[in-house]
Amino acid sequence: MVIAVLGPAGTFSHEVAVALTGAEPLLLPTISAVFVLAEKGEAIGIVPIENSEAGGVGPTLDGLCRYDVKITGECYLPVHHTLASFVSIEEVTEIYAHPQTHEQCSEAFDRLDLPVIHTSSNAASALKAQENRQAAAAISEAAAAYYRIPIILRNLENSTTNTTRFIRIEKNGYSGEDAVKCSVLIDPMKDVPGLLHALLSPFAERKINLSRIESRPSGRGIGSYRFFLDFEAGALAEDAINELKKTVPIREFGCYPKLLVQI
Repeated sequence: MVIAVLGPAGTFSHEVAVALTGAEPLLLPTISAVFVLAEKGEAIGIVPIENSEAGGVGPTLDGLCRYDVKITGECYLPVHHTLASFVSIEEVTEIYAHPQTHEQCSEAFDRLDLPVIHTSSNAASALKAQENRQAAAAISEAAAAYYRIPIILRNLENSTTNTTRFIRIEKNGYSGEDAVKCSVLIDPMKDVPGLLHALLSPFAERKINLSRIESRPSGRGIGSYRFFLDFEAGALAEDAINELKKTVPIREFGCYPKLLVQI
């Protein structure tokens, strides 16, 4: 099966896909395009879902709301950013950076006090720096090597533990017995007092560990939200979901294992 990720070559998604499969993935222009192929069953997608510094990845969360896919695995990538340019730091006039990279490196960017121009991916930042030799790109060390741009600063990230979580998405769910986590999307449709307490109580009563809860605008107006929940897999988790189904609409993305990435 084809593995599809956000391109061009040199993105962290590209790096993760190669590490997981040992093969070059299909590089697509947007995260949404990855979801399209996964929903059709024409590819397995690998997309970033959250970062320890910058939080949820909007296009992935929107893709999970919009497309009929399942999550079949997750992995974690320690993320380090470099500043790459064909000129010295004193000569750099502007920085190209993906918005998530900007958030993860905001403290370093503030110190540099240079204009930051957002791009669609880290690889796109590298390509822009190739075109504009007075600029710099905030990219990974691997991307700098791939595009042959000299590194002028390392470890731009705000936190030394900066990590991005990736998920594997497919048309059909995971059926193995080694699942460790489950994910769902809850759409309450209306706001009522005690709503969040009601959503979380079935998990608290069963002492199920919630590893993530994140709200996302529903598109129905201010104050209307959907909720993403990640929690440990097991029979008790199934009981909690069945209880919630009696009161609110739920989309289940399935239960899945942790994938090992060695980079």
